[in-house]
Amino acid sequence: MASISKYLPLASLAAAVAAVVLPAETFAYFPALLVALGLASGFLSPTEDVSSRVALYVLAATLPSIASSLDVIPGIGVLLSGFLVQFSVVIAGIALANLFTVLVKQVKDAL
Repeated sequence: MASISKYLPLASLAAAVAAVVLPAETFAYFPALLVALGLASGFLSPTEDVSSRVALYVLAATLPSIASSLDVIPGIGVLLSGFLVQFSVVIAGIALANLFTVLVKQVKDAL
């Protein structure tokens, strides 16, 4: 399992770049793929630190709005913005996996 979780961030980056560069008609399931990569990454290597989990939640919620400000950069601004928006989907998947992991742990501790 450690070898798979080591390559998930690289696969997530590659999928986010491909989602920006390739036309939307090429592969319509990029959002599903990005969420699946994020969920897999979050379940295989959960974040134990509370402050890191909160940072993931805040980043997943705010990164798309921050990324939209990059559109003003001539030439590559739209690509950078698109990449950050696509990668925020991966981060949201990681945040959801961490949330579910913590909830399951709390339920197990309560029983």
